[in-house]
Amino acid sequence: MGDFIRYHYNGTFKDGKKFDSSYDRGATVAGVVGVGRLITGMDRGLQGMCVNERRHLIVPPHLGYGSIGVAGLIPPDATLYFDVVMLDIWNKDDKLQITTLAKPEHCNRTVENSDFVRYHYNGTLLDGTPFDSSYSKDSTYDTYVGTGWLIKGMDQGLLGMCAGEKRSIIIPPFLAYGEKGYGTVIPPQASLVFTVLLVDFHNPKDGVSLEHLEVPASCRRRAVTGDFVRYHYNGTLMDGTLFDSSYSRNQTYNTYIGKGYIIPGMDQGLQGVCIGERRRVVVPPHLAYGENGVGNKIPGSAVLIFDVHIIDFHNPDDPVEIETVHRPEGCNVTTRDRDFIRYHYNCSLLDGTRLFSSHDYEKPQEVTLGANKVIEGLNSGLLGMCVGERRVLIVPPHLGHGESGARGVPGSAVLRFEVELISLEEGVPEGYLFIWHGDPPENLFEQMDLNKDGQIPADEFSTFIKTQVAEGKGRLMPSSDPEKVIADMFGNQDRNQDGRITAEELKLKSDEDREKVHEEL
Repeated sequence: MGDFIRYHYNGTFKDGKKFDSSYDRGATVAGVVGVGRLITGMDRGLQGMCVNERRHLIVPPHLGYGSIGVAGLIPPDATLYFDVVMLDIWNKDDKLQITTLAKPEHCNRTVENSDFVRYHYNGTLLDGTPFDSSYSKDSTYDTYVGTGWLIKGMDQGLLGMCAGEKRSIIIPPFLAYGEKGYGTVIPPQASLVFTVLLVDFHNPKDGVSLEHLEVPASCRRRAVTGDFVRYHYNGTLMDGTLFDSSYSRNQTYNTYIGKGYIIPGMDQGLQGVCIGERRRVVVPPHLAYGENGVGNKIPGSAVLIFDVHIIDFHNPDDPVEIETVHRPEGCNVTTRDRDFIRYHYNCSLLDGTRLFSSHDYEKPQEVTLGANKVIEGLNSGLLGMCVGERRVLIVPPHLGHGESGARGVPGSAVLRFEVELISLEEGVPEGYLFIWHGDPPENLFEQMDLNKDGQIPADEFSTFIKTQVAEGKGRLMPSSDPEKVIADMFGNQDRNQDGRITAEELKLKSDEDREKVHEEL
């Protein structure tokens, strides 16, 4: 008694003749039961019914229209037969009915007033008749909560929800569309049932939220504005939908931070990261792609979640970092430009990915320092070393292989070298293949011309130079192939390339340099 109900019915006499039908009028009957607004038989016969229950009521005359009847419609003393289906029941004391259908394991935050929510829903009347669905529009319903943009029941029913939670919300008419209903789909005084899936939510005052998933024990430096960062990421919506991933492209995302090259939320979220760190960055839409979204994968007003793994970072002003692991005692001679050295090395990325190693070959790496034969950062890191010394070098890309990288080396990669100096041979100045330890001999041509025939073939030249080296009077440019160095020297002196050097052709490098300056003057 006292409940407000909506129902359909067919009314007939005993012979089956219809005297009334709500179906024929195309509108349900609505009213309060048990307060004398219906005939007594209906008042009693409707009590105890459930929504979608069907009943056959036989109402005797004294509980119907009695001995008077209804003129032109129901004769006196008529027994009435009603086939009733109950569509809706509510009471003015009813409250919102909320049932949680599914809830995520982890829920760090729930919906509050003034939050902006994105949710999917199916809306039905209490008897299951559908009236609306966001799924049919292929778009979430997006709105603020607690600001009067929703019916009161939804404003209340969404409070306390987690992203990913699913709820059933039953709303009585006085918290929905009340006596007026809504258009042709929601009748007056209708209770509404919404099955809601909360996709995401945020507050316009939200900043970037960070969750440190894994931070290396050793973090000597943290990224700041202006640093160039290489990182992998998975980008998802709050419901877990993947919208982008660097892993799928098998390539890191490389960018400067704090310079506006990426969305503001990521510019902020990458500040302070360590190399090797794994971090979750939750970005509200006003710091991401806003109300419009982007493409067909990021909807408008979407909260974005980035799970990032920092591979490395550097600053364009970074020098080579040098860490001496071992330095022998009594180290008096160290490497300089133009020295010829042999060294072992292991090269890797900062995340530990192994790239190259001299140990994979039969002998150490050989190079003349300062001859542009190795990357600039490695050349710098090998200077000032003693034989037997071991170092760790961190080489930024502008002193390594740059933005383009090299075979096996990603673009803009910071490189880590473990180097050990095996041997060192003192070099000669740039442009020289041989230098004298003192003054060169007088009458150099005559001394070179061993058989005194007025010309110096290649074998005489080679014998003479080797003798000077053996006697400590001079030294060749260090090389793994001294014969080639001597051959190059001979080729430089044999100016007409006839296989012999004459007195007119033979010139010291110092004399050649003076002649060149004279010609320029």
